Amino acid sequence: MSAKNDLSATWTSVFFLLLASGILLVGIGLFFTALGLRASAERFSAVATGLVMSSYFAGFVIGTLLCPALIRRVGHIRAFSALASIASTTAIVHAIAVDPWVWSLLRMITGFCLVGLYMVMESWLNVQAPNEARGRVFAAYVAVTLVAMGAGQFLVLAGDVLGFVPLGLVSILLSLALVPVAFTRTPEPRPVKVPDMSVRRLYQISPLGTAAALASGLLNSAFFGMGAVFGQRIGLTELGVATFMGITIFGGALLQWPVGHASDRQDRRQVLIVVCVLAAMLAALANMLKSVSVIALILCTFLYGGLVFSVYGLSVALINDRIAQEEVLEAASTLLLVHGVGAVLGPLAAGLMMEIYGPGGLLVYFALVLSVMSVFGLWRLRAGTALPVDQQAAYVAVATSSPVVLELDPRTPDRPL
Repeated sequence: MSAKNDLSATWTSVFFLLLASGILLVGIGLFFTALGLRASAERFSAVATGLVMSSYFAGFVIGTLLCPALIRRVGHIRAFSALASIASTTAIVHAIAVDPWVWSLLRMITGFCLVGLYMVMESWLNVQAPNEARGRVFAAYVAVTLVAMGAGQFLVLAGDVLGFVPLGLVSILLSLALVPVAFTRTPEPRPVKVPDMSVRRLYQISPLGTAAALASGLLNSAFFGMGAVFGQRIGLTELGVATFMGITIFGGALLQWPVGHASDRQDRRQVLIVVCVLAAMLAALANMLKSVSVIALILCTFLYGGLVFSVYGLSVALINDRIAQEEVLEAASTLLLVHGVGAVLGPLAAGLMMEIYGPGGLLVYFALVLSVMSVFGLWRLRAGTALPVDQQAAYVAVATSSPVVLELDPRTPDRPL
């Protein structure tokens, strides 16, 4: 009976941690769109908005390197409470001080805090999730991440984008994420580690996998950072912007598993190239349709999201195909850092393209990055040798939150009991 009670308590804790993650990510999804719309309404230039959005990812990368030491120093509980309070406060300050330079600083602080929150929650999730159920918990976490981010887009309709309500809701959601955590039994997890495999070593293992992680960062951060600005500038209503953003994210949630399934049954490099070529074509088509039909535009971006959101998972799979199992966690952590570097550059580069070509510059940017990735993939297809399909590791949809969640990936070695 005691064992059954312990198992029930474990799954209850997992549920509450997933609920906390969902609430947090609804807030983050709303945060990106609300800021993008507000920046556009305040007549920030595309470059200034790109700088603001890039600052978030810069803070995220800095936090990936520094938060492990902070968490070790003060403990998981104190770190979580402090970082959640600071992140909640920054949302409100955005509404008070409307200036691109102030917002850039605030976004950097927010990115730093959020990667620390992810690390703490994912550490607790690693402790609570039973070894035999890691794959199911990991899949649930990835699904919660995408669905919550997509759902958060529609909360922008709760109030005037120039008013306090959207950013106030962000602050409320970041604070509410603390509540489910308070209902969990949270033993102190193992110390969080900083990624320590060199990027050079990672590139030697799989040049194409490393490049795909960088491209994924360049693309996804530009979408989250500048997508709402694009929608507002082509004349979409706030509902239209929320639908455009949400449907693209839901496309990523629904379609990346079929893409991954296909990559398990043939040369994964070829699948990645096809994904990049098709996504580039969809971005170009969406650019042509943006002033013709909103429905056609959203259909294009739904399919685009399904393809592009699979690129990072394919990059991880390409690395795992060619590495020993005991190095999987170390390699994936460094790959996430490469993705983060791309994410820092993405919104600013997209903002520059939008400044030159207008709002459609975002879609031109997508097509350009994907085309370069396709050409690089074709070169690697000729330069490298194919791995037999029966030796490929299984594709697993992955989250780009913090290195800690990678311990839940079923491809990593089992944790000691």
